[in-house]
Amino acid sequence: MLMKLRPLAAKLLSWPLIGLIKLYQYAISPLLGPRCRFWPSCSHYALEAIQVHGPVRGSWLALKRFSKCQPWHEGGIDPVPGGPSEKMCRDEDFR
Repeated sequence: MLMKLRPLAAKLLSWPLIGLIKLYQYAISPLLGPRCRFWPSCSHYALEAIQVHGPVRGSWLALKRFSKCQPWHEGGIDPVPGGPSEKMCRDEDFR
């Protein structure tokens, strides 16, 4: 029974986080313009991290990524570990 509750709890925790990220992407980000020095952008990274790793680990990965978002970090390609963006970076066609 407990094993069935864990995926449900993860989904219930993920929905509000994903909703907040999508709200930012559609309502706030267009007003700010492109500012992120990373690929994928920080909001896309957070969304992918939560979808791939769940709300707890995904949020931790997103927080680590947000901590890099400052003028002294050069930015660049920083895919979500184990996510589709990492797979794209490994594909020959992407390079």
